[in-house]
Amino acid sequence: MRWRKVAAVFAALALVAAACGGDDSSDTTAAGGSGDDTFTLGVSNTLVGNAWREQMICAIKAEALARGNVDEVVLQNRNTDVAGQIADIQTLISQGVDAILINPADRSALDDVIEEAASQGIPVIAIDAPVTAPSAYFVSNNQVEYGEVGARWLFEELGGEGKVAYMRGLDGHPADTDRDTGFQAALADYPGIEIVYENWTGWDPSVGAQQALEILTTQEIDGIWTSGIDYTVVEQFDVAGVPYVPVVGADNNEFVNQLISIDGLSGAAVSNPPSVGGVGAAVALDILEGKTVSQETLLTPAVLSDQSELEAVYVPDLTAGWSSYMEIAPYVSYTTDMVVDCKGPGE
Repeated sequence: MRWRKVAAVFAALALVAAACGGDDSSDTTAAGGSGDDTFTLGVSNTLVGNAWREQMICAIKAEALARGNVDEVVLQNRNTDVAGQIADIQTLISQGVDAILINPADRSALDDVIEEAASQGIPVIAIDAPVTAPSAYFVSNNQVEYGEVGARWLFEELGGEGKVAYMRGLDGHPADTDRDTGFQAALADYPGIEIVYENWTGWDPSVGAQQALEILTTQEIDGIWTSGIDYTVVEQFDVAGVPYVPVVGADNNEFVNQLISIDGLSGAAVSNPPSVGGVGAAVALDILEGKTVSQETLLTPAVLSDQSELEAVYVPDLTAGWSSYMEIAPYVSYTTDMVVDCKGPGE
């Protein structure tokens, strides 16, 4: 019943898809199977030890298992740079996978290898961040809006004036760049807001915690915007022995719990579910099955700050860095339990 409640709340918050472009070129139909075919999905992830990426991969596996026509999910999963990701994608191509899902380390540097895959009939789906390769599909939470709506909530919470710490994600990553675009758009409307600290956490909770402790012990601030590294930031207020200020983060389960349970803490959790990876897997399989698929699928973020909204999405005992929103209607076929089990076909 808890999972059904979570799904209902997010359905009411209208996570929607948007197609890119206005003509037939935005929709692509791939040559599909007969219905008896099975497929192999390749996955390239360049950030290990990050709970968001872990849940993304688990959602890909869960969708592959739920669809019943995937024989294997081949995972290239390591901490690496753009050159390493290019090598990993080339490895997946040489292994003969039918489609490749990537969380891209760069917006344009992967274009050649993506087009190499496409030339061999292997569709590439970029998850979480865009690429400029013409053939690529893009499935993501809307990162520009993510940056903007959370920033606007914070600036309004501060009455349009105050000193803000701006804790970004991974320097150079397309999703961080897009979030900054949204953040700056909001900031332009609030001349009374001063950014007194700006740095990148690398989406590493321990790095975010260290930076937050430095901020809280050396500067006077009125609010903190974080790029999804939130609950470890909140923990540093007690360590520093300073009063809470409003904090914006993502819909990480432990951050949601903190907003519910800590007296004196105000904040907003902006939805950015990692299970968008499952949506990417669903798009890949739709392509392989010969269905008409939009080139771009975006999920609209919601800002959760009301106590009842936060209580509805919190799930006790879920991994701290995981989002409780996993069953993204109408795209995925898996259940929440399948994501938590994190097992793909044959595992």
